[in-house]
Amino acid sequence: MKEKLQKIRERAIAEIESAGGLDRLSEVRSAILGKKGELTAVLKGMKDVPPEDRPKVGQWVNETREAIEGILAEQTKRLEAQALRIRYEAEKIDVTMPSVTPAKGNLHPITQVRNQLIDIFASMGFEIFEGSEIETDYYNFTALNTPQDHPARDMQDTFYLSKEFLLRTQTSAGQIHVMEAKKPPIKIISPGKVFRSDDDATHSPMFSQMEGLVVDKGITLCDLKGMLDEFVKRIFGEQVTTRLRPSYFPFTEPSVEVDVSCFQCGGKGCKLCKGTGWIEVLGAGVVNNRVLAGCGVDTDVYSGFAFGIGIERIAMLKYGINNIKLLFESDLRVLNQIDD
Repeated sequence: MKEKLQKIRERAIAEIESAGGLDRLSEVRSAILGKKGELTAVLKGMKDVPPEDRPKVGQWVNETREAIEGILAEQTKRLEAQALRIRYEAEKIDVTMPSVTPAKGNLHPITQVRNQLIDIFASMGFEIFEGSEIETDYYNFTALNTPQDHPARDMQDTFYLSKEFLLRTQTSAGQIHVMEAKKPPIKIISPGKVFRSDDDATHSPMFSQMEGLVVDKGITLCDLKGMLDEFVKRIFGEQVTTRLRPSYFPFTEPSVEVDVSCFQCGGKGCKLCKGTGWIEVLGAGVVNNRVLAGCGVDTDVYSGFAFGIGIERIAMLKYGINNIKLLFESDLRVLNQIDD
């Protein structure tokens, strides 16, 4: 028995000293001292040892265990110190190395254009009105002189929440709220999200619009033209001019589509302006007297003009974006190129 214990001791010490890491050392510990280890098996076999020999054998087993545990503790301490040195080396930081410059973020193109538009119109004296994205049929259509049989009321264009409520299709609804709550003179812009059942390369079911409204004494189409001339020069460049074309909107009369001279080719004709030299940017007009009268405005004294700007439309033209979906996909390859 003494020889057997001596062999276990010698083999254990050899394996402990040759263990190259803490994982291997744990395996050796388990193989010798674990529940199924060699030394544990000897202890379990003590019942077969004659009673008179058990004290001496027990002493040998304890001496062997103490010797093995002593060597294990020393080797564990050494390997833990070695592992710590390796970790420190791996995590060592060279403070003389140049730092990594964090990437600089920038505002989304739609936010940039929205802010630019607000700055331009605020400098002209416009106030900002934030309307509600959920409107009633009255404010979104009826009060804006939209007939009951107008195509814009159809389900394929408008997201109805109920018979009375809907997601606004235009920020023009804001002008009704303002004229009901405030007496002229009025000079406001109303930026915000609008919703229409439309989806292709140049349209989205949700997009941003900015409605503008001026109501005062003696307001004419000439005032609208002068304001638009200043606006397009500020947003597209000093060389850009405007052109008004007759159109139709229920809440303005007369109504116009507003074109700008192509800022890419200077009006000579290119792919952007489709060879015409002009680019359509927004709709506008003189506020219909029926709309003014419906809000309690005296049409014998006051008149006004209104305009609606698609913010995505301006962003796409200004930054050369050919698909509106690029503005909603958060592709950093696109967004990182645009920082005004």
